[in-house]
Amino acid sequence: MIQRLLRAATLTGLVFVLYGASAALASEAGNTPAAGPTQSAHIALLLPVQSKLFGQHARALRNGFRAAAKVQGREVLPVREYAVSEDVGNVLEGYRTAVAAGAQVVVGPLTRDAVTALAFGEPVPVPTLALNVADNTGRVPDNLYMLSLQVETEARQSAQLAWREGRRNAVIISGSSPVQRRMQSAFTSEFLQLGGKVTDVAYSADPATLSQIGRSSIALLEPEKPNPGQRDSNDRRKPEQRIIARSSEDMYFLALDYSAARTARAYLGATPIYATSSVHIGDPGPLAGYDLAGITFVDMPWMLEPNHAAVMIYPRANPRSTADLERLYALGIDAWRAAQLLLAGARDIRLDGVTGQLSPGPDGQIARLLVAGRYVDGQPRLLETASREPAR
Repeated sequence: MIQRLLRAATLTGLVFVLYGASAALASEAGNTPAAGPTQSAHIALLLPVQSKLFGQHARALRNGFRAAAKVQGREVLPVREYAVSEDVGNVLEGYRTAVAAGAQVVVGPLTRDAVTALAFGEPVPVPTLALNVADNTGRVPDNLYMLSLQVETEARQSAQLAWREGRRNAVIISGSSPVQRRMQSAFTSEFLQLGGKVTDVAYSADPATLSQIGRSSIALLEPEKPNPGQRDSNDRRKPEQRIIARSSEDMYFLALDYSAARTARAYLGATPIYATSSVHIGDPGPLAGYDLAGITFVDMPWMLEPNHAAVMIYPRANPRSTADLERLYALGIDAWRAAQLLLAGARDIRLDGVTGQLSPGPDGQIARLLVAGRYVDGQPRLLETASREPAR
């Protein structure tokens, strides 16, 4: 029970990191250095490391950043850390302080709200590597680059992978959380654009409902209209559901978290199943791994290719943590490497990164090309793919 509560708290914080905090949560004071520090050239790291909501996520990222710097050895410029809160105004104040103090490159902010404010309301006079994306689309300042762990990227690449493997008719099983709805929407958009067909099914933990979803020739459920002549007007029970025919699907996409995916998998038979890294929590042990048998998912090399040349030179987080925090640690590593390129004058960021193959993307975003894995014999295995589409 305690472990489930801790994992829920971690996931809640990660959701806010990736998708923005509400104003009600933006109340904690930061520790931005006082205005007017001695001006000297440096790399600024702008993170909410002392935030109650985001602190563990920011610290994981900072630890990865520091680890990469240590591996490189000699620093071209020193790193100066600026501790800010999740309050957007506090973050922007910290950003201005860093620039005024001589920052040549700024790494941060971390939250989506702060990146949006920086992108559309603040001068960006020095190369800045934001660790999230802005809410709005459109032209961003020339000096602003965005490297993030968006679930939309994973869902789109899962759709591309399924299409390359010959899938054309997808049934999407989605939960109701904001992150899961974003996964569902991104997969749907990409798969339709590729020429596929999709059917949406709402996830339910009810075994009877899952059994009906898993029947390949019949599956969609819709409420059956009550017969007024057979029910008393005071009967407020939910109407029964009936099965209607659907087209012949050749795959499922699970816009679900790890626990829900384990539950759903048992009812989906031999039809190919695809997902994002949300089903991959590292090595869950053979029992849990067998529950996820055959699921194909996309993830970063840090989680799937420990022997890759770009991965193995960096130390693992110590102590080891949850998969979500491991991914943020990896983001910190690539943030350091990208910052070095920006410092050297590069503007097209290209890296064989631990979070994926990095390349220039639209609107200031740095695209990440992920790798594919599949649960085989109870273990997540790297899936060798013949070709890969450009990341988006």
